[in-house]
Amino acid sequence: MKKIFYCLLVLITCTNVANAAEKMTEAQLGQILFLDPNFSINRTMSCATCHDPSKSFSDQRENSGLAMVSLGDDTKSLGTRNTPMAAYANTSPSFHYDEVLKEYVGGQFLDGRANTLSDQAMGPPLNPVEMALPDAETLVKRLQENPFYVSTFKRLYGETVFDSKQSDGVLPAFNGFSRALQAFEKTDAFSSYDSKYDRFLKGEYDLTVLEDLGRTLFFSNNNVNCNSCHMLKTEDSPKEPFTNHQYRNIGVPSNDQLIALGHIKEDFIDHGLLENPAVDDPKYDGKFKNPSLRNVAVTAPYMHNGVFKELRTVMEFYDHYNNTERTINPETGKPWRSPEVPTTVDKEDLTAHALTDRKIDALVAFMKTLTDKRFEPLLMLDNKSQ
Repeated sequence: MKKIFYCLLVLITCTNVANAAEKMTEAQLGQILFLDPNFSINRTMSCATCHDPSKSFSDQRENSGLAMVSLGDDTKSLGTRNTPMAAYANTSPSFHYDEVLKEYVGGQFLDGRANTLSDQAMGPPLNPVEMALPDAETLVKRLQENPFYVSTFKRLYGETVFDSKQSDGVLPAFNGFSRALQAFEKTDAFSSYDSKYDRFLKGEYDLTVLEDLGRTLFFSNNNVNCNSCHMLKTEDSPKEPFTNHQYRNIGVPSNDQLIALGHIKEDFIDHGLLENPAVDDPKYDGKFKNPSLRNVAVTAPYMHNGVFKELRTVMEFYDHYNNTERTINPETGKPWRSPEVPTTVDKEDLTAHALTDRKIDALVAFMKTLTDKRFEPLLMLDNKSQ
């Protein structure tokens, strides 16, 4: 990512700065900002560090976080949640309570605490365990170090963008920074809809027998109930995000391996949606946003705390609620552990018919067809590592 960023800077440097700024769109500006490491305290971490464009905008780095959680710019600090894939995040509506569904819907982060992509973009630069800038003023000063940014921001957001605060106290340039990132995240680079499944819908790809069985199972209300949380539209609709953007507690256990890293206490509990300042009803304790299944096969590990390493393990975990023979976690060789937050598990959504191994294989095969075309080589790398 650094090479890409510096190539972009070289192009800008070799061009008249004023001319480059004059032609730059907000989304193009957002792309450069996304790749720029200068907005972290030590200038070593960009948005792309934890949302790698070559890895479906997820964090697959090999470091002390073990891909379960992300390592901060200081090379010491670790998060407590698995970094969500940024791809297809642009399909989420603003965070709100739906009076018809009687559900919280949308937002960004696993607890929806950021209303929009722009709001979300303001978080990591100022988070002490991520990019760790002390305040928004520091970020704006970093912008002003670069004549290209100064010229582009003034053209896009007004000549006074660096001069004062807005009425709500937000610096206009900081707001422009987040708006540009949002514009970039709304482009097709983050949601290409060109997977084998999308090509199947267009008549450009024939599903294998196993993939087609998985598709049938996925969309069937009489089998595995996947679509109760991972379908927004109707069966085989174009541009399906494979999430309803709602929140559920599926009984995920705490992650012993994560606790063993030493940055959280042994009795640590992540309360999910209840960590959102807008939510205070205890019935939402332990509920997390249903993730998109787009690119799910190449964005391991899984769950909010990265507790499962393999997609097949996730399917066996779901099945253990309904299958008396599915008692052992295949990754540990031990019985499935108790939920981190047991009192609010959404048992109704987890009720389904027991699955055979072949049906689990079929569902995994179908979910692999949801991989964007440019990330399909990652599936082959994963197969080689097994």
